[in-house]
Amino acid sequence: MASSWKLILFMSVIGYLSEIIYSWVFNEFPSFVVEDSRRFISQETGNLYISKVQTSDVGSYICLVKNTVTNARVLSPPTPLTLRNDGVMGEYEPKIEVHFPFTVTAAKGTTVKMECFALGNPVPTITWMKVNGYIPSKSRLRKSQAVLEIPNVQLEDAGIYECRAENSRGKNSFRGQLQIYTYPHWVEKLNDTQLDSGSPLRWECKATGKPRPTYRWLKNGVPLLPQTRIHTVNGVLMIHSVNQSDSGMYQCLAENKYGAIYASAELKILASAPTFAPNQLKKTVIVTKDQEVIIECKPQGSPKPNISWKKGDKAVRESKKIAILPDGSLRILNASKSDEGKYVCRGENIFGSAEIVASVSVKEPTKIELTPKRTELTVGESIVLNCKAIHDATLDVNFYWTLKGQPIDFEKDGGHFESIRAQASSADLMIRNILLMHAGRYGCRVQTTADSVSDEAELLVRGPPGPPGIVIVEEITESTATLSWSPAADNHSPISSYNLQARSPFSLGWQTVKTVPETITGDMESAMAVDLNPWVEYEFRVVATNPIGTGDPSTPSRMIRTNEAVPKTAPTNVSGRSGRRHELVIAWEPVSEEFQNGEGFGYIVAFRPNGTRGWKEKMVTSSEASKFIYRDESVPPLTPFEVKVGVYNNKGDGPFSQIVVICSAEGEPSTAPTDVKATSMSVSEILVAWKHIKESLGRPQGFEVGYWKDMEQEDAAETVKTRGNESFVILTGLEGNTLYHFTVRAYNGAGYGPPSSEVSATTKKSPPSQAPSNLRWEQQGPQVALGWEPVRPLANESEVLGYKVFYRQEGHSNSQVIETQKPQAVVPLPDAGVYIIEIRAYSEGGDGTASSQIRVPSYSGGKITSAQSTLHTLSTSSSLTLLLALMIPSTSW
Repeated sequence: MASSWKLILFMSVIGYLSEIIYSWVFNEFPSFVVEDSRRFISQETGNLYISKVQTSDVGSYICLVKNTVTNARVLSPPTPLTLRNDGVMGEYEPKIEVHFPFTVTAAKGTTVKMECFALGNPVPTITWMKVNGYIPSKSRLRKSQAVLEIPNVQLEDAGIYECRAENSRGKNSFRGQLQIYTYPHWVEKLNDTQLDSGSPLRWECKATGKPRPTYRWLKNGVPLLPQTRIHTVNGVLMIHSVNQSDSGMYQCLAENKYGAIYASAELKILASAPTFAPNQLKKTVIVTKDQEVIIECKPQGSPKPNISWKKGDKAVRESKKIAILPDGSLRILNASKSDEGKYVCRGENIFGSAEIVASVSVKEPTKIELTPKRTELTVGESIVLNCKAIHDATLDVNFYWTLKGQPIDFEKDGGHFESIRAQASSADLMIRNILLMHAGRYGCRVQTTADSVSDEAELLVRGPPGPPGIVIVEEITESTATLSWSPAADNHSPISSYNLQARSPFSLGWQTVKTVPETITGDMESAMAVDLNPWVEYEFRVVATNPIGTGDPSTPSRMIRTNEAVPKTAPTNVSGRSGRRHELVIAWEPVSEEFQNGEGFGYIVAFRPNGTRGWKEKMVTSSEASKFIYRDESVPPLTPFEVKVGVYNNKGDGPFSQIVVICSAEGEPSTAPTDVKATSMSVSEILVAWKHIKESLGRPQGFEVGYWKDMEQEDAAETVKTRGNESFVILTGLEGNTLYHFTVRAYNGAGYGPPSSEVSATTKKSPPSQAPSNLRWEQQGPQVALGWEPVRPLANESEVLGYKVFYRQEGHSNSQVIETQKPQAVVPLPDAGVYIIEIRAYSEGGDGTASSQIRVPSYSGGKITSAQSTLHTLSTSSSLTLLLALMIPSTSW
């Protein structure tokens, strides 16, 4: 059949660009050939391959080339495809027409695409494999597996890849190698270097890459050629003895066929005559006999100077005692007086020379005496340590004190230490009020310019014991706890005893507890705490004592709770309380949680009428309860009962309290108060008084007075209560000129008695609202005469009964009062100063509105003649003027 022909359409392109994409147009634009397992467009060659031509493939084909950078497009001339009628091609095995090169090279990190397409009938299936390995998991198969794409290729992706085409007629395969290369990359670069003339140079530059890089050297941009002194091997440059001609910029070039990298460094050759630092030019070395002497000689110069030594004018000869060290220093062993003198060091190179002079002086060695060597003290005592130096008289000495190897800070040690320097060759250390922390080894160091010597003395400090170790609770019962601890530090005084302490939520801090054994001796490490309360949380601690005193307590133990037990503490203060009729009120003081001994704590209230048998018992489940009320309608008031209160918890019943006799509640009062009277006191007050007959039962605790206005209902009455035997009450805050009604009844804990007969009273009218006006006054020696206009009350106000004159000295708060029925008065002014005066009208309804205040000066009784006296007036509008005062005649009122 004609449909079994194969087809290849070739596309010729001049040059090759990675930015080019090939596609084919079928018949007319934009109808493109779709790639599948039968059709394939190679992006390497641009050719179109059709593995098995079908009738639908007949038509015109145009190749389209697109530049992805510029988006430019080029179209080829059309190529027609027709079917031949002169033959038939049957099935045949695959033939690989498109394959990747035998060797594929790619840079590390790039994406590799390998093509493989076969012609055949039936259409072959393409598969891929890696010989001696696995296809990378990151790989992707494109175009019906005709393209293997490996992104970000790494060195391990290199290898032999095989493409295999297979159909029912057979199979075909192709193998090619993927090689990964990398550009050179520096591992080790050059650094700028300075060398003395004549010194050797070794520089190494090292790079990685695939293929392995090769190296070339340049100096100042010109290739560096091998010479007698200069050698280059595998990135290493060596110059045996550098000189000034070797100075310059050097470059190391590492390259493979894919790229090259450069590393640069500067070489400087130093050349200078020897010199010494200013502080080295003249030295004085002071040592003691038999010490080692080292005199340094380190001149600077390039090339490195040669060193020589002289003592005086003679060259130093090396021996077992004297040696010139490799760094040029002079060493003298076991110095003696014969080694004293001036030593000259000379440094020399080709550019010049320089010298330094050192004077050596040998002294007698310093000795030290530190006393006392070992001392025992008790906390709070004081001591003096003496440090004496025996030294060369020409040397100055300094003393340094240490404790446990650390310098003593005399400023920060709380005043315990003091350094005393009484003589040039000795020093004392005063330690006052010594503490345990001051025990240890004390060091005295004597420092001279020639040597340093030191000695130590030991101080042992006796004191109270340290805290015992961790307290462990080993066994717990209802009332005991077995404890153990590790011994406390005795601080150089044996421990005589331990004290066991406990703390609970009910104790005031830590308390000593009873123990077994009763006395805990210093050699014991365990004891039993006894007489503890059941079901209480405790912490324990231990305190040690020795002959010096008592130490700090241990860290508290973990908190434990003792076991539950039947309660052992009965309630106290069982008594009766007042209640209502037919009630027996029983009260008691609750048992503290400390003595409840367990969960489920409550009370058992037992009671019986006097002289009867058999107790009536009631359970009260609240541990905080303090009262129980028993109600029985058949119980008469004040019936005596025998009462006791017990306790219980989940463990069982505890003891009862002692039996007490309590009476049932009395009845409410049975009689009403008599002789109730209501008397008006003022505009807002009414006095209510009554009498009451004494009763044997239902005695009143007090009385309740109810009152209401005439136009109101008794149900809306307000009430005031009194307590005890009071038989009257003054009601306040009432409205003026108002009729009120009153009743009185007794009450007690059982209730209220019957009300009394109703009585009535009317509050008084309000006092006058008008203030006294037109005040006039005349000073007459030690007194002042006043006059004013009478006050006229309004229709609803009380009649004026008289007037009250209030006067006080300025600066005083208490006023004195003069009452008068007339609108005039004389007020004494006994003391010097200014008096403030005001006037009020008064009535049965109380005091009225105050007049304006006047201020009157007093002359302490000084006599004023009639010619000097002046009459003053003050109107209610405060329009007082001097002119008005002078117009009023000076007459008596």
